[in-house]
Amino acid sequence: MMKYLTIATVLVVSVSALAGNAYAEAEPARRAVLVTGASSGIGLKITETLSSRGFHVYAGARKPADLERLDAMDDVSAVRLDVTVQEEIDAAMAFVQKQGRGLYGVVNNAGVSAFAPLTSGPESEMDFVFDVNVYGPYRVNKAFLPLLDASDGRTVTIGSIAGFTGTSGIYSMSKFAIEAYTDSLAREIRGNGVHVAVIEPGGFKSKIGANRAARALAAAEDGEIMLSEKEIARHRRALQRESDRKDPDEVARAVYASLTADKPKRRYMVTPNADQAHRTIEAAMRRVIQLNHDQPYEFDRAGLIEVLDRLLAETEGD
Repeated sequence: MMKYLTIATVLVVSVSALAGNAYAEAEPARRAVLVTGASSGIGLKITETLSSRGFHVYAGARKPADLERLDAMDDVSAVRLDVTVQEEIDAAMAFVQKQGRGLYGVVNNAGVSAFAPLTSGPESEMDFVFDVNVYGPYRVNKAFLPLLDASDGRTVTIGSIAGFTGTSGIYSMSKFAIEAYTDSLAREIRGNGVHVAVIEPGGFKSKIGANRAARALAAAEDGEIMLSEKEIARHRRALQRESDRKDPDEVARAVYASLTADKPKRRYMVTPNADQAHRTIEAAMRRVIQLNHDQPYEFDRAGLIEVLDRLLAETEGD
């Protein structure tokens, strides 16, 4: 019998029963973690890694076939969860409460990308991406923070180096928003025992890029958008590159570190090569230089280096 519950089943559970399990203590040897978007790519790798390293994973997915496959894994309970549907988030919360394990961690992994250019794409693409990538973590964390408060737990969101490099249009916009969300949430709940982190993957194998390219090509075929021959070729190359990329094992290990480290970091950048890492840091530094340049209280070079040295010392002391 399936371990996950449908929305209808969960919602008929009495309020009193849910309240009795709301703050159950987590099992010391096997803490529970919720992973959204767990059916494939990075989310599936995170689920496999955490469940094999001492966690019980509540694996969020939408399709029945994915739920069945996830539910058959050891130390995994599949949960029907679309992060754009509040009723499903509430049902997942009720299901987790009913299990009595409590909840130590949330991994906001569910994500999508847009195929439309900023200059000519439909506004619906913006709504689609932000609904999943930005409002999704906001909704999920808001729902599950009471359980994380009770366990002094941790919440992690999968960002992207695209949020720093600005190379992916609407997707980059959504991931840049996650940077502000991470810092703002950490500040807002500072002192309550819950740690907030963001993982910044580079170009690892996942279905996001392939899905974006496939959607773009299909939309162009149907006449929904206009793509040049150069853009069509770029999307076709993206489909090929996806299969050539590294598996996201390093991303999953970074998530594990953020959940288990005695002193977890706020940000974990994980790239498949040095070039992506260096370009990301350079993009972040360029933004600082542009922000500082020619304003009334501008740091000179010596002042910038002094600030850099101070911040490096603070980071090394963490």
